[in-house]
Amino acid sequence: MEAIRLEFKSEIKEKILELLSSFSSDELKIVQEDPNFEENKQKLDAALAKIKNGTAKFYTLEEVDAILEETISKYGN
Repeated sequence: MEAIRLEFKSEIKEKILELLSSFSSDELKIVQEDPNFEENKQKLDAALAKIKNGTAKFYTLEEVDAILEETISKYGN
């Protein structure tokens, strides 16, 4: 399948969706665009690079629990 990006005035969105709904799901799939996609991708790529090169910091469930309890008690009241 191919993908294109459409930009349109909000007033015609309903008409566009009506037209597109006339196609079957085999012919057309509407994919919502994530406005933060590139930013999120960069963050995930950086995290993956740290995992691959061995510099990522990992925590046990007990460590995470202790960090959360400390944070909650710090800001709780």
